Amino acid sequence: MQHKHGTASNQTGRPDNTATDTLRLIKKYPNRRLYDTRTSIYITLADVKRLVLKHEQFQVVDAKTGEDLTRSILLQIILEEEAGGMPMFTSDLLSQLIRFYGNAMQGMVGNYLEKNMQTFVQVQKQLQEQSRTMFGDNSNVNKDLWTQFMNFQGSAMQGMMSAYMDQSKNVFMQMQDQLQNQTKNIFAGFPFPGFPGQPAPQKKDEGDKS
Repeated sequence: MQHKHGTASNQTGRPDNTATDTLRLIKKYPNRRLYDTRTSIYITLADVKRLVLKHEQFQVVDAKTGEDLTRSILLQIILEEEAGGMPMFTSDLLSQLIRFYGNAMQGMVGNYLEKNMQTFVQVQKQLQEQSRTMFGDNSNVNKDLWTQFMNFQGSAMQGMMSAYMDQSKNVFMQMQDQLQNQTKNIFAGFPFPGFPGQPAPQKKDEGDKS
């Protein structure tokens, strides 16, 4: 599903009516009610969730300012789902995500999660299509195949992550050694006693009274 943020424009700078016509526009009023402009009726968050499940393209905007509120509405749906009996995110994971906000890695983490989710959905779709071709619309078979795939994926992913962490650790150690060597080269010409590459200070002879 694609959520269009803002109004699409063509090369002339004018709004692209074709893109707008295919986009389902939902207006949010100050009383928090959501108005579906396509059906001309008020809808609820549950209705918006059904649009998501149906892969409908839509955009939620503030009825007064036109501000794009799609993300905030989707976050509300996620909060309701997480408050249910089977939450998807653990407290530890949510805490880790919160710590990335304002961090230099924030953009990278968001992109990483998005790319992995796209790959996950693509693999699931291909597996469903293959099982449907072989076994027809048998939901039980599709579910069993997906379960088997995820069981294998779990062990395979664990091995990949372990190898990735080992590789990352080695790269970090190499970078640390390079930084230390560069620091030694920079300060090699300065007479810092005890600094690597500099002669150690000579001890006075106990018999030397001078």
